[in-house]
Amino acid sequence: MLSELLLTEMARLSQQDNMPLHRQLYEAMRRAILDGKLAAGDRLPSSRELTQDLKLSRNTVVAALNQLGVEGYLISRVGSGTFVRDNVPKAQVRTEQTRASTAEAALSKRGSALSTTFCATQLEVQPFTPGLADFSAFPVALWQRLQNKHWRMTYPEMLDYSYCGGHAPLRRAVTDYLRVFRSVPLEVDQVIITSGTQQSLELCAQLLGDFGDTVWLEDPAYWGAIKAFMATGLRLHPVKVDEHGMAPGPADERKAPRLIYTTPSHQYPTGAVMSLQRRQQILSIASVHNAWILEDDYDSEFRFSGPPLSSLAGLDQDQRVLYMGSFSKVLYPGLKLGYLVVPKRLVGAFKQAHYDLNRPGQMPLQAALAEFIELGHFASSLRRARHSYAERRHCLLAALQPCLGQLAQITGAEQGLHLCLRLPQVVDDKALALRIGDLGLTVRALSAYCLERTDAKGLVIGYGYAPLADIARYGPVLAKAISADLARLA
Repeated sequence: MLSELLLTEMARLSQQDNMPLHRQLYEAMRRAILDGKLAAGDRLPSSRELTQDLKLSRNTVVAALNQLGVEGYLISRVGSGTFVRDNVPKAQVRTEQTRASTAEAALSKRGSALSTTFCATQLEVQPFTPGLADFSAFPVALWQRLQNKHWRMTYPEMLDYSYCGGHAPLRRAVTDYLRVFRSVPLEVDQVIITSGTQQSLELCAQLLGDFGDTVWLEDPAYWGAIKAFMATGLRLHPVKVDEHGMAPGPADERKAPRLIYTTPSHQYPTGAVMSLQRRQQILSIASVHNAWILEDDYDSEFRFSGPPLSSLAGLDQDQRVLYMGSFSKVLYPGLKLGYLVVPKRLVGAFKQAHYDLNRPGQMPLQAALAEFIELGHFASSLRRARHSYAERRHCLLAALQPCLGQLAQITGAEQGLHLCLRLPQVVDDKALALRIGDLGLTVRALSAYCLERTDAKGLVIGYGYAPLADIARYGPVLAKAISADLARLA
């Protein structure tokens, strides 16, 4: 039935693109014609019938039909109705498989790899519960007032590119924050404001590594770092992660690194915390091989138990650590502002390259964030968010208790916005994640983050953006599904 075909296609389009209804209907009908599902000469139902069948307004239906008529897909005959034209070019008829193969052929080998491996849509930790992300802890009205204030002031320099590493008050605020809370020894000039951790990684890879150089990264690894290094032509060398973080051995050192990427305070995605001994080992290896360490301190603000953890940069005596962080998890993801702290000897080169490659801007946004921090709102917002996330963490841990035991243990729950449920090696965690997905819940398979390892199995479960009520409701559902799967091993 035509209406079912159109509704199915419109539903698919609505998930991919934020387009108005008349455009969705137009695209659905156009594709039906090009794919041959509406053949030349076929008579369409009247606009009134389509309105009733599709449950759309008549204006929406008429607008879509008119556009198809203007473009030559349809023809109206007075007294007879509307028909598919018989001269629609056959060359336009393409299957989805043909489109995909054509797109793949148009990409470079690197482009094909970037678009098909370690994709964010499959690996980014999202709420395990259905619904929208919860940003209720963020003071939206206050934030809007600060942004409006700086837009009204309209300093000419605020509308230009930023050539000095970012808005000076924001760089000062970041400097003060990192000195006090993360024990990072730095000066204001060392701080570069970026659009987030991803841009910081790309900048480091572009400036510090040549094509074919080796980068060590944790295994399992953060997908964003994998993509940044792939895009810049670096050779990936996975280093196994244990309960103390990145664990390089003699075999690893035979592949001398140019860059070492690590998440020492809360390994992504396992949650392991790098020990002091291991941190000193990483610093020593970097010194021996004249390598640079990229420290991603992505969620250090949210530590719920145990003593505060100092940064790897705070132990660096040789100026080999580049430290990066983001405001996205503390405030909201769409803010797209982060910071990169570079050694003094690299400051000039990084600022120049950042300007040349990225043409950074967003100065009114940076000014609003600087004032947000200076007036104490950032600290208040962080306290509220930390309390809210701690409640969600506690609720999820309580809900998962029934499925825990010798076969399932939780790691990484002391910090961050996700935890890792470790499972036996014999478990097919990807299949388990799919079965949980059939229940409407979103979790990620730990093995999907692995580069070479085959022994890391588990589920990565996000809770930071899931409302507390939803965690209480769906947490037991998740635990039951995991328990049922583990029961097959008994």
